[in-house]
Amino acid sequence: MASRSQFKQQRNKENRETRPHATHKFARISDRKARIVLEEVKGKGVIQAQALLQYSPRYGAYLIGKVLKSAMANAEENHSLNTAELYIEEAIANQGPTLKRIQPRAKGRAYRINKRTSHITIILNER
Repeated sequence: MASRSQFKQQRNKENRETRPHATHKFARISDRKARIVLEEVKGKGVIQAQALLQYSPRYGAYLIGKVLKSAMANAEENHSLNTAELYIEEAIANQGPTLKRIQPRAKGRAYRINKRTSHITIILNER
């Protein structure tokens, strides 16, 4: 009879992502702002996406550029893929935990400031 940990290991093997990918967790940018940049690069080749991100004025483009570079390195190192033939198959920005801060206001009041975070994931594939 198999133990519980063996069942868990088997289940995790089945659910593991086989495509090259990279994730930036707890990125200090809201998921909505990150998605705007991700929509621009989704489906494009990695070389073209890098060029777009390099000249985009948004802060999210800087963070996503770093994630894309990591995903490309993972594809080359772990999967032995040619980076020239890769494209961005999936680009996801999920909401992370929110840092709740307080802004003092007049008459002893306090306003809430939500500093949002996100989890940015890029999954690549070969054409």
